[in-house]
Amino acid sequence: MADAAGLSSVAIAVAQFAPGDDADVNLERMSRLAGDAANRGALLVVFPEYSSYFTPTMDARWFEHAQSLHGPFVRGLAELAAELGIHIVAGMAERVPEENTRVANTLVALDDRGELVARYRKMHLYDAFGQRESDWIVPGPIEEPQTFAFGGFTVGLQTCYDIRFPEVTRRLVDAGADLVLLPSEWVRGPLKESHWRTLITARAIENTIYLAAADHAPPVGAGNSMIVDPMGVELATIGEASDTAVAWISPSRVADVRKVNPALALRRFTVAPS
Repeated sequence: MADAAGLSSVAIAVAQFAPGDDADVNLERMSRLAGDAANRGALLVVFPEYSSYFTPTMDARWFEHAQSLHGPFVRGLAELAAELGIHIVAGMAERVPEENTRVANTLVALDDRGELVARYRKMHLYDAFGQRESDWIVPGPIEEPQTFAFGGFTVGLQTCYDIRFPEVTRRLVDAGADLVLLPSEWVRGPLKESHWRTLITARAIENTIYLAAADHAPPVGAGNSMIVDPMGVELATIGEASDTAVAWISPSRVADVRKVNPALALRRFTVAPS
């Protein structure tokens, strides 16, 4: 589809559901949601953090149920992506070398042929609001961002609690990203929905990018998965249901916004690892 400027636009979707402790059941639910999004025109679908395996309380079972990047969960996503001809991004509990009790909180990106084109291991762990993710999850290394091309965009990945650290998104933008995907398990609680909406919108506005955030459905997650444009406009939002939301996005919208708000060009500071 072409936008008003005659440039191509593309549909993307956020898919919201509440993963459980059975990877096969999770894959089955993801297949239905991805099919729904694809039928509505989406060529990229973003699923939540920990889509492969989730229990409300972390314990030793997480290590037992973790999989490698070559395991059945990623293979299932690859087959689904190739079957539907879409890109799929989802979070998983990944078994990593030299760890005997902890796993990595990993995002995988599969292209429309089922090829793994990017992966990201969550750097900022959720040791906040009474939680201790680091007891069971190993933090990802600080490394060059892995991005991938899609529909005229450069796509970057980050996870949930990372959104509270503006430098994470800015570093992705410095690597060329103009569409950032945010699989999440944003836990419900006082003011948490307000924080979710504010932080997603702020990261989109200050970086003049699209941001697509997929959360778990309640009762543990806050829901409200959304797609936000470079001016902070919510293009599509899901409430509390397990569902998909689709929006059309265009590189020309990014270019037009950056003419009006050249904040990236005017900034006087860079981001460096601490």
